[in-house]
Amino acid sequence: MAEQLGFLTLLPPVIAIILAIATRQVFISLFVGIFLGYVILSGGNVWIGFLDTLQGMVDVFADAGNTRTIMFCALVGALIVFMQRSGGVNGFIESIDRRLHKYEQRKDGSSRTVVQLLAWITGTLVFVESSISVLTVGTLYRPIFDKMGLSREKLAYIADSSSAPSSILIPFNGWGAFIMTLLATEGFANPFGTMLRALGYNFYAFAALLLVPIVVLTGVEWGPMKKAEQRARSGKLLNDGATPVVDESLTSVEAKEGIEPKAINMIVPIVVMVVCMPFMLAYTGWAEATEVLGEGAGTGETLFQAIGSGSGSTAVLTAVTISILISIVIYKAQGIFGIRESVDLVLKGIAGLIPLALLMLLAFAIGALCRKLETGIYVSEVARQWLSPGLVPFLVFLVTCFIAFSTGTSWGTFAIMIPIAVPMAQEMDANVLMAIAAVLGGGVFGDHCSPISDTTILSSLASATDHIDHVKTQLPYAGLAGAIAAGLYLILGLLY
Repeated sequence: MAEQLGFLTLLPPVIAIILAIATRQVFISLFVGIFLGYVILSGGNVWIGFLDTLQGMVDVFADAGNTRTIMFCALVGALIVFMQRSGGVNGFIESIDRRLHKYEQRKDGSSRTVVQLLAWITGTLVFVESSISVLTVGTLYRPIFDKMGLSREKLAYIADSSSAPSSILIPFNGWGAFIMTLLATEGFANPFGTMLRALGYNFYAFAALLLVPIVVLTGVEWGPMKKAEQRARSGKLLNDGATPVVDESLTSVEAKEGIEPKAINMIVPIVVMVVCMPFMLAYTGWAEATEVLGEGAGTGETLFQAIGSGSGSTAVLTAVTISILISIVIYKAQGIFGIRESVDLVLKGIAGLIPLALLMLLAFAIGALCRKLETGIYVSEVARQWLSPGLVPFLVFLVTCFIAFSTGTSWGTFAIMIPIAVPMAQEMDANVLMAIAAVLGGGVFGDHCSPISDTTILSSLASATDHIDHVKTQLPYAGLAGAIAAGLYLILGLLY
């Protein structure tokens, strides 16, 4: 197929990338790319290509793993609404806020360091969803940062740097489910184990996450951030002419009137979901692990193999469903929600994440299309003539960073690049795990610092800072983390 179509195999993903960069409309861009691909496969027949495009999207649901992953992401929306309306998020914020007051009175300057580290830890621990992470950190720590003369730009940087990186490094969430499904469609028999092994090469996520405490503890600041911190210490919250992004409907979580905010109403659903995921992975993979290792294998060895062999999509869907059911029982016992109100909230939460479900549908569809076109194989055949296999992770990372930064979407970038990078690395005998990690790290780079990324915008919003000021102060740090990651991919790729 790749030899017959030649460069035409490249057109669908390339057109999708160009349109996404030019229009900022990722949904339309992916659909156009899919349509173009099926027109090519039909020999130029537009009508057949259109019909095959629709069938290609329908066929996404023929794979049970795809369907479960899409359902999971929709149900996560219900869980988020539950935690908000039950007062769980407000309770969590208030419980931490009470513990922070003692640091405000310190005169030795250590309070500034401690509060910044606590903001970073909070953002890292709320890894279940990147948007919840940045909103929690911004809402909770903004008044304290203002009191202590810490810039809102620094708060936005900390919130942004601890959201997407932690969400992808602790993959018991929608990020992990989405990535596992993409890997499964590329033919990996153990997508969870593959993802975990690849995470060790996700140099950008590690660098971005660890750079925060290094900057905080050393006090070394440079570029626009240094000026912002000097301004904040003088008591000036914003730059002259700055327009803070503020939306009270997002920065303050609306709990149901007349209820007492309790942190337990947020903590329990998250803990239940996170604990259920590895349990269900082991449950769904136990039979295969026993068959592979034999009856004489130890329990620990079998458990580890079972978790790696388990169905990631089944695990996350079961985990979020159990979490929602337990939440309904807990909230009913407290008299917060009745059954009918709980059902209404579930539907409201699902409706809120319909755009994400649509993105995943298009992502799976264009991934399947690229496999039919053998795009990755064609790229590897062309690149083999002038590109060393050791350069594959480095170049994949750079290309992914560019796409993610330009489009502002990490998940859309994953959908475009994984079907290209995986077969390319396999055909060229490059380090496949490093190539996967390069895609994931490059996607996080865009989600972390692109001015049109939803997470970047939410970080500015939750911190009530000027959005452009946030982007300008954060880019030098994100650029440093990106340079570190690129250097490691170059060195290790050549050594592989």
